[in-house]
Amino acid sequence: MELKRLNAGNLRAAGYDERTRTLVVELTSGRFEYSGVSAEVWRRLSTSASPWSYFRDNIEEELAGRRLR
Repeated sequence: MELKRLNAGNLRAAGYDERTRTLVVELTSGRFEYSGVSAEVWRRLSTSASPWSYFRDNIEEELAGRRLR
């Protein structure tokens, strides 16, 4: 999966696999994977004027992620 550089707040990059509905985010504290993420959530995150705020409010607080590294 290719990650898109975002460099917003603690969010460094993110990538999405539509087939498996998996979102991977790279934060300053490590890399995390979120399962069951809709393509719409990815679209909103990747095009947001404030991706760090969108991530915190709609992904980090709503979905369980697992640490990859």
